[in-house]
Amino acid sequence: MIPDRDPVLQSLLASLFTWGVTALGAALVFILPSNSKKVLDVSLGFAAGVMTAASFWSLLAPAIEIAETKFEQWAFLPVAIGFALGAGFVECSDHFIPNCVNTELSLINIITDEVDTKNTVRTTKTTTDEDRSSSQRYRVDDNNGVLRHRPVNSRMINNEVHELDNPTQHSETSYAAGNLSWRRLMLLITAVTVHNIPEGLSVGVGFGSIGKTKMATYEKAFNLALGIGLQNFPEGLAVSLPLAGFGYPKWKAFLYGQLSGMVEPIAAIAGAGLVIMMEPILPYALSFAAGAMIYVVFDSLIHEAGRNGNEKLASFGAVLGFLIMMCMDVGLG
Repeated sequence: MIPDRDPVLQSLLASLFTWGVTALGAALVFILPSNSKKVLDVSLGFAAGVMTAASFWSLLAPAIEIAETKFEQWAFLPVAIGFALGAGFVECSDHFIPNCVNTELSLINIITDEVDTKNTVRTTKTTTDEDRSSSQRYRVDDNNGVLRHRPVNSRMINNEVHELDNPTQHSETSYAAGNLSWRRLMLLITAVTVHNIPEGLSVGVGFGSIGKTKMATYEKAFNLALGIGLQNFPEGLAVSLPLAGFGYPKWKAFLYGQLSGMVEPIAAIAGAGLVIMMEPILPYALSFAAGAMIYVVFDSLIHEAGRNGNEKLASFGAVLGFLIMMCMDVGLG
Protein backbone atom coordinates (compact mmCIF):
# COMPACT_ATOMS: atom_id res chain seq x y z
CA MET A 1 0.00 0.00 0.00
CA ILE A 2 1.92 2.98 -1.37
CA PRO A 3 0.49 6.53 -1.50
CA ASP A 4 0.13 8.30 -4.86
CA ARG A 5 0.07 5.06 -6.83
CA ASP A 6 -2.54 3.60 -9.15
CA PRO A 7 -5.65 2.67 -7.10
CA VAL A 8 -5.81 -0.79 -8.71
CA LEU A 9 -2.21 -1.50 -7.67
CA GLN A 10 -2.93 -0.20 -4.17
CA SER A 11 -6.01 -2.43 -3.99
CA LEU A 12 -3.98 -5.46 -5.06
CA LEU A 13 -1.27 -4.83 -2.47
CA ALA A 14 -3.84 -4.19 0.26
CA SER A 15 -5.79 -7.36 -0.55
CA LEU A 16 -2.58 -9.42 -0.60
CA PHE A 17 -1.98 -8.06 2.89
CA THR A 18 -5.45 -9.13 4.06
CA TRP A 19 -4.94 -12.58 2.54
CA GLY A 20 -1.61 -12.85 4.37
CA VAL A 21 -3.29 -12.01 7.67
CA THR A 22 -5.87 -14.73 6.98
CA ALA A 23 -3.01 -17.20 6.54
CA LEU A 24 -1.37 -15.89 9.71
CA GLY A 25 -4.56 -16.53 11.67
CA ALA A 26 -4.85 -20.01 10.21
CA ALA A 27 -1.22 -20.67 11.22
CA LEU A 28 -2.18 -20.37 14.90
CA VAL A 29 -3.43 -23.94 14.58
CA PHE A 30 0.22 -25.01 14.98
CA ILE A 31 0.44 -23.24 18.36
CA LEU A 32 -2.96 -23.25 20.06
CA PRO A 33 -4.63 -26.36 21.48
CA SER A 34 -7.26 -27.63 19.07
CA ASN A 35 -10.03 -27.21 21.66
CA SER A 36 -9.42 -23.47 22.31
CA LYS A 37 -13.05 -22.47 21.87
CA LYS A 38 -12.74 -19.40 24.10
CA VAL A 39 -9.92 -18.00 21.99
CA LEU A 40 -11.95 -18.63 18.84
CA ASP A 41 -15.11 -17.00 20.22
CA VAL A 42 -13.28 -13.90 21.47
CA SER A 43 -11.56 -13.61 18.09
CA LEU A 44 -14.84 -13.85 16.21
CA GLY A 45 -16.39 -11.22 18.49
CA PHE A 46 -13.38 -8.97 17.91
CA ALA A 47 -13.79 -9.41 14.15
CA ALA A 48 -17.46 -8.46 14.39
CA GLY A 49 -16.61 -5.23 16.21
CA VAL A 50 -13.88 -4.30 13.73
CA MET A 51 -16.13 -4.91 10.72
CA THR A 52 -18.99 -2.90 12.22
CA ALA A 53 -16.80 0.14 12.87
CA ALA A 54 -15.04 -0.13 9.50
CA SER A 55 -18.37 -0.38 7.69
CA PHE A 56 -19.51 2.95 9.09
CA TRP A 57 -16.42 5.20 9.21
CA SER A 58 -14.64 3.87 6.12
CA LEU A 59 -17.61 3.04 3.86
CA LEU A 60 -20.98 4.47 4.93
CA ALA A 61 -19.73 7.90 5.99
CA PRO A 62 -18.00 8.62 2.62
CA ALA A 63 -21.03 7.20 0.79
CA ILE A 64 -23.36 9.58 2.64
CA GLU A 65 -21.08 12.57 1.98
CA ILE A 66 -20.91 11.83 -1.76
CA ALA A 67 -24.66 11.24 -1.96
CA GLU A 68 -25.39 14.55 -0.19
CA THR A 69 -23.56 16.52 -2.90
CA LYS A 70 -25.70 14.97 -5.65
CA PHE A 71 -29.01 14.06 -4.04
CA GLU A 72 -29.17 16.61 -1.17
CA GLN A 73 -32.15 15.70 1.06
CA TRP A 74 -32.57 12.41 -0.83
CA ALA A 75 -29.03 11.34 -0.02
CA PHE A 76 -30.30 8.45 2.07
CA LEU A 77 -31.86 6.81 -0.99
CA PRO A 78 -28.74 5.61 -2.90
CA VAL A 79 -27.05 4.68 0.36
CA ALA A 80 -30.04 2.64 1.51
CA ILE A 81 -30.35 0.94 -1.88
CA GLY A 82 -26.67 0.03 -1.97
CA PHE A 83 -26.73 -1.18 1.63
CA ALA A 84 -29.74 -3.43 0.99
CA LEU A 85 -28.21 -4.80 -2.22
CA GLY A 86 -24.99 -5.63 -0.37
CA ALA A 87 -26.81 -7.57 2.33
CA GLY A 88 -28.93 -9.29 -0.30
CA PHE A 89 -25.81 -10.27 -2.23
CA VAL A 90 -24.38 -12.19 0.71
CA GLU A 91 -27.74 -13.83 1.44
CA CYS A 92 -28.15 -14.95 -2.18
CA SER A 93 -24.56 -16.17 -2.28
CA ASP A 94 -25.25 -18.39 0.72
CA HIS A 95 -28.29 -19.89 -0.96
CA PHE A 96 -26.47 -20.56 -4.21
CA ILE A 97 -23.80 -22.65 -2.50
CA PRO A 98 -24.41 -26.28 -3.62
CA ASN A 99 -26.42 -28.41 -1.20
CA CYS A 100 -26.99 -25.37 1.03
CA VAL A 101 -30.44 -24.15 -0.07
CA ASN A 102 -32.70 -23.04 2.79
CA THR A 103 -30.28 -24.44 5.38
CA GLU A 104 -28.60 -22.68 8.27
CA LEU A 105 -25.00 -23.82 8.51
CA SER A 106 -22.45 -23.59 11.27
CA LEU A 107 -18.78 -24.08 10.59
CA ILE A 108 -18.52 -26.16 13.74
CA ASN A 109 -21.57 -28.26 12.86
CA ILE A 110 -20.33 -28.91 9.32
CA ILE A 111 -17.04 -30.26 10.62
CA THR A 112 -18.72 -32.25 13.41
CA ASP A 113 -21.02 -33.92 10.91
CA GLU A 114 -18.08 -34.67 8.69
CA VAL A 115 -16.14 -36.34 11.49
CA ASP A 116 -19.22 -38.32 12.52
CA THR A 117 -19.45 -39.55 8.93
CA LYS A 118 -15.79 -40.57 8.98
CA ASN A 119 -16.28 -42.44 12.24
CA THR A 120 -19.31 -44.22 10.79
CA VAL A 121 -17.32 -45.24 7.73
CA ARG A 122 -14.45 -46.45 9.92
CA THR A 123 -16.77 -48.44 12.18
CA THR A 124 -18.58 -50.02 9.23
CA LYS A 125 -15.32 -51.04 7.62
CA THR A 126 -13.96 -52.57 10.83
CA THR A 127 -17.13 -54.50 11.49
CA THR A 128 -17.20 -55.84 7.94
CA ASP A 129 -13.61 -57.03 8.16
CA GLU A 130 -14.32 -58.83 11.40
CA ASP A 131 -17.48 -60.43 10.10
CA ARG A 132 -15.77 -61.81 7.03
CA SER A 133 -13.99 -64.31 9.29
CA SER A 134 -17.30 -66.05 9.91
CA SER A 135 -19.86 -67.37 7.44
CA GLN A 136 -22.93 -65.70 8.88
CA ARG A 137 -23.95 -62.15 9.93
CA TYR A 138 -27.67 -61.35 10.42
CA ARG A 139 -30.67 -63.35 11.60
CA VAL A 140 -33.56 -63.22 9.12
CA ASP A 141 -37.22 -64.08 9.82
CA ASP A 142 -38.77 -65.89 6.83
CA ASN A 143 -42.49 -66.14 6.05
CA ASN A 144 -42.87 -69.27 8.21
CA GLY A 145 -41.63 -67.50 11.29
CA VAL A 146 -38.38 -69.46 11.32
CA LEU A 147 -35.23 -67.55 12.20
CA ARG A 148 -32.29 -68.33 9.98
CA HIS A 149 -28.91 -66.74 9.34
CA ARG A 150 -28.08 -64.55 6.35
CA PRO A 151 -24.60 -64.98 4.79
CA VAL A 152 -22.19 -62.05 4.94
CA ASN A 153 -21.93 -61.60 1.17
CA SER A 154 -25.67 -61.14 0.68
CA ARG A 155 -28.46 -58.56 0.64
CA MET A 156 -32.23 -58.61 1.16
CA ILE A 157 -34.35 -58.14 -2.02
CA ASN A 158 -38.16 -58.56 -1.73
CA ASN A 159 -37.75 -60.41 1.57
CA GLU A 160 -35.39 -62.93 -0.08
CA VAL A 161 -31.69 -63.40 0.59
CA HIS A 162 -29.49 -62.91 -2.48
CA GLU A 163 -25.77 -63.54 -2.26
CA LEU A 164 -23.52 -60.94 -3.86
CA ASP A 165 -21.19 -62.08 -6.60
CA ASN A 166 -18.78 -59.23 -5.96
CA PRO A 167 -17.67 -58.68 -2.33
CA THR A 168 -16.55 -55.16 -3.20
CA GLN A 169 -20.21 -54.11 -3.14
CA HIS A 170 -19.75 -53.82 0.62
CA SER A 171 -17.75 -50.66 -0.05
CA GLU A 172 -20.73 -48.86 -1.64
CA THR A 173 -21.81 -47.42 1.71
CA SER A 174 -18.27 -46.33 2.54
CA TYR A 175 -17.86 -44.75 -0.90
CA ALA A 176 -21.09 -42.78 -0.59
CA ALA A 177 -20.20 -41.65 2.92
CA GLY A 178 -16.76 -40.59 1.70
CA ASN A 179 -18.33 -38.46 -1.01
CA LEU A 180 -20.61 -36.85 1.58
CA SER A 181 -17.59 -36.11 3.79
CA TRP A 182 -15.72 -34.41 0.94
CA ARG A 183 -18.80 -32.44 -0.06
CA ARG A 184 -19.21 -31.13 3.49
CA LEU A 185 -15.59 -30.02 3.57
CA MET A 186 -15.94 -28.20 0.26
CA LEU A 187 -19.12 -26.58 1.58
CA LEU A 188 -17.19 -25.26 4.57
CA ILE A 189 -14.48 -23.72 2.41
CA THR A 190 -16.99 -22.27 -0.05
CA ALA A 191 -19.08 -20.68 2.72
CA VAL A 192 -16.09 -18.84 4.20
CA THR A 193 -14.79 -17.87 0.75
CA VAL A 194 -18.13 -16.33 -0.25
CA HIS A 195 -18.04 -14.19 2.88
CA ASN A 196 -14.59 -12.92 1.89
CA ILE A 197 -15.80 -11.55 -1.45
CA PRO A 198 -17.46 -8.40 0.03
CA GLU A 199 -14.35 -7.78 2.11
CA GLY A 200 -12.18 -7.79 -1.00
CA LEU A 201 -14.70 -5.55 -2.76
CA SER A 202 -14.58 -3.16 0.20
CA VAL A 203 -10.82 -2.81 -0.10
CA GLY A 204 -11.05 -2.15 -3.83
CA VAL A 205 -13.87 0.35 -3.48
CA GLY A 206 -12.02 2.12 -0.67
CA PHE A 207 -8.88 2.70 -2.74
CA GLY A 208 -10.79 3.34 -5.95
CA SER A 209 -12.75 6.16 -4.31
CA ILE A 210 -9.70 8.09 -3.04
CA GLY A 211 -9.98 11.78 -3.86
CA LYS A 212 -13.64 11.65 -4.85
CA THR A 213 -14.65 13.37 -1.63
CA LYS A 214 -13.00 14.88 1.45
CA MET A 215 -13.74 11.77 3.49
CA ALA A 216 -12.50 9.36 0.80
CA THR A 217 -8.79 9.64 1.59
CA TYR A 218 -5.80 7.34 1.38
CA GLU A 219 -5.75 7.16 5.16
CA LYS A 220 -9.38 5.98 5.22
CA ALA A 221 -8.66 3.31 2.62
CA PHE A 222 -5.51 2.24 4.47
CA ASN A 223 -7.41 1.97 7.75
CA LEU A 224 -10.14 -0.03 6.04
CA ALA A 225 -7.61 -2.51 4.65
CA LEU A 226 -5.92 -2.74 8.04
CA GLY A 227 -9.27 -3.30 9.76
CA ILE A 228 -10.27 -6.03 7.32
CA GLY A 229 -6.88 -7.60 7.87
CA LEU A 230 -7.50 -7.58 11.64
CA GLN A 231 -10.86 -9.29 11.26
CA ASN A 232 -9.42 -11.79 8.74
CA PHE A 233 -7.06 -13.05 11.42
CA PRO A 234 -9.77 -14.85 13.41
CA GLU A 235 -11.51 -15.92 10.19
CA GLY A 236 -8.50 -18.02 9.22
CA LEU A 237 -8.43 -19.41 12.74
CA ALA A 238 -12.17 -20.11 12.59
CA VAL A 239 -11.55 -22.64 9.83
CA SER A 240 -8.22 -24.19 10.83
CA LEU A 241 -8.82 -24.62 14.57
CA PRO A 242 -12.05 -26.66 14.38
CA LEU A 243 -10.59 -28.80 11.58
CA ALA A 244 -7.60 -29.67 13.76
CA GLY A 245 -9.89 -30.27 16.74
CA PHE A 246 -11.80 -32.89 14.80
CA GLY A 247 -8.82 -34.88 13.64
CA TYR A 248 -7.41 -33.22 10.53
CA PRO A 249 -3.62 -32.90 10.26
CA LYS A 250 -2.55 -29.41 11.26
CA TRP A 251 -0.88 -28.71 7.92
CA LYS A 252 -4.10 -29.56 6.10
CA ALA A 253 -6.14 -27.45 8.55
CA PHE A 254 -3.79 -24.51 7.88
CA LEU A 255 -4.05 -25.02 4.11
CA TYR A 256 -7.85 -24.88 4.15
CA GLY A 257 -7.82 -21.96 6.60
CA GLN A 258 -5.73 -19.67 4.39
CA LEU A 259 -7.44 -20.84 1.20
CA SER A 260 -10.55 -18.79 1.94
CA GLY A 261 -8.62 -15.52 1.63
CA MET A 262 -7.43 -16.14 -1.94
CA VAL A 263 -10.56 -14.57 -3.41
CA GLU A 264 -9.93 -11.15 -1.85
CA PRO A 265 -7.28 -9.88 -4.32
CA ILE A 266 -9.57 -10.68 -7.26
CA ALA A 267 -12.55 -8.97 -5.64
CA ALA A 268 -10.42 -5.94 -4.67
CA ILE A 269 -9.19 -5.39 -8.23
CA ALA A 270 -12.74 -5.72 -9.55
CA GLY A 271 -14.06 -3.22 -6.99
CA ALA A 272 -11.37 -0.62 -7.68
CA GLY A 273 -11.73 -0.92 -11.45
CA LEU A 274 -15.51 -0.62 -11.28
CA VAL A 275 -15.42 2.54 -9.17
CA ILE A 276 -12.77 4.20 -11.37
CA MET A 277 -14.67 3.51 -14.59
CA MET A 278 -18.13 4.33 -13.23
CA GLU A 279 -17.77 7.17 -10.71
CA PRO A 280 -21.55 7.86 -10.47
CA ILE A 281 -22.06 4.48 -8.79
CA LEU A 282 -19.61 5.35 -6.00
CA PRO A 283 -22.19 5.94 -3.21
CA TYR A 284 -23.94 2.73 -4.21
CA ALA A 285 -20.65 0.80 -4.27
CA LEU A 286 -19.50 2.07 -0.88
CA SER A 287 -22.83 1.35 0.80
CA PHE A 288 -23.03 -2.03 -1.02
CA ALA A 289 -19.73 -3.06 0.56
CA ALA A 290 -20.92 -1.80 3.96
CA GLY A 291 -24.20 -3.71 3.71
CA ALA A 292 -22.41 -6.92 2.77
CA MET A 293 -19.99 -6.61 5.69
CA ILE A 294 -22.71 -5.78 8.22
CA TYR A 295 -24.78 -8.75 7.03
CA VAL A 296 -21.79 -11.07 7.53
CA VAL A 297 -21.37 -9.69 11.06
CA PHE A 298 -24.94 -10.33 12.17
CA ASP A 299 -25.60 -13.48 10.15
CA SER A 300 -22.32 -15.32 10.69
CA LEU A 301 -19.77 -13.88 13.10
CA ILE A 302 -22.07 -13.09 16.03
CA HIS A 303 -23.98 -16.33 15.48
CA GLU A 304 -20.80 -18.43 15.49
CA ALA A 305 -19.22 -16.59 18.43
CA GLY A 306 -22.16 -17.45 20.70
CA ARG A 307 -22.47 -21.16 19.94
CA ASN A 308 -20.10 -22.44 22.63
CA GLY A 309 -21.49 -20.62 25.67
CA ASN A 310 -18.92 -17.80 25.58
CA GLU A 311 -21.32 -15.00 24.66
CA LYS A 312 -19.94 -12.56 27.26
CA LEU A 313 -16.35 -13.05 26.12
CA ALA A 314 -17.44 -12.64 22.51
CA SER A 315 -19.27 -9.41 23.42
CA PHE A 316 -16.18 -8.01 25.15
CA GLY A 317 -14.15 -8.91 22.07
CA ALA A 318 -16.69 -7.12 19.84
CA VAL A 319 -16.57 -3.95 21.95
CA LEU A 320 -12.76 -4.00 21.94
CA GLY A 321 -12.64 -4.48 18.18
CA PHE A 322 -15.11 -1.65 17.61
CA LEU A 323 -13.17 0.73 19.86
CA ILE A 324 -9.84 -0.04 18.21
CA MET A 325 -11.21 0.43 14.70
CA MET A 326 -13.06 3.61 15.68
CA CYS A 327 -9.91 5.11 17.18
CA MET A 328 -7.93 4.22 14.06
CA ASP A 329 -10.48 5.79 11.73
CA VAL A 330 -11.05 8.95 13.75
CA GLY A 331 -7.49 9.43 15.00
CA LEU A 332 -5.57 8.46 11.86
CA GLY A 333 -8.14 9.34 9.19
